[in-house]
Amino acid sequence: MLWWLQISIKDIIDILLLAVCLYYTYVTLRYSGSRSLFMGIVTFIILWLLISQVLQMRLMGALLDKFVNIGFLLLVIIFQDEVRKILVTIGSAQRWRKIRGLFRDRGEQARVEAAYVAPVVLACMNMARKKTGALIAVQGNMDLTPYQHAGERFLASVNARLIEAIFFKNSPLHDGAMIIAGEKICAAGCILPVASNPDLNKDLGLRHRSALGLSQKTDAKVIIVSEERGTISLAYRGEIIVDITADELRELLSAE
Repeated sequence: MLWWLQISIKDIIDILLLAVCLYYTYVTLRYSGSRSLFMGIVTFIILWLLISQVLQMRLMGALLDKFVNIGFLLLVIIFQDEVRKILVTIGSAQRWRKIRGLFRDRGEQARVEAAYVAPVVLACMNMARKKTGALIAVQGNMDLTPYQHAGERFLASVNARLIEAIFFKNSPLHDGAMIIAGEKICAAGCILPVASNPDLNKDLGLRHRSALGLSQKTDAKVIIVSEERGTISLAYRGEIIVDITADELRELLSAE
């Protein structure tokens, strides 16, 4: 026991685990437009603990206890997408892939880059030079199959010429998004969720908002080629990096 605080090691571990859970929840909701609601919930929990546990107000404490019991289920329903994302983040194999990457030889890394990263970078650079708009979602740990249903589903190797042909201005799939999973092109002409955050830059077009929308709901890396400016951007985990070079795009796609 830490006698001057009357706190045991178990209590310290308990507090640290709670802090980690709150941190991951806050990070998940940070760019989804739910940050204010999250802060309101945290404030309510603090008031509940103060009234029910510290001040021990019986009437208010009993009412708040009942509300908390029901409120937990309501929160799961309201934040079902965010809860799913948190659980996938916790249970993902990304950390194991990072450890495995330490022991992966350069030949394997070069093979992955040649099969998927290099053709995507080449196609994006060519389309940016021609000012051909494009939206490409690269699947991470979270399955993107639900977003494939609205588009044309097929299975093809990642090829720069094929990507450019799909996003050619007269192509019927030009305005939709392409989804790449498992180093294969799985679908094109897909519709992605549009970000609804009111704090977004008003200059962002529909492609950028769709990329941000998907990156807020999944761990996919979404590439945007601007038809107006001929620039390349990448959205990931609710953030967007604009006007990136070929080397930067290659590095971002290769990163675990």
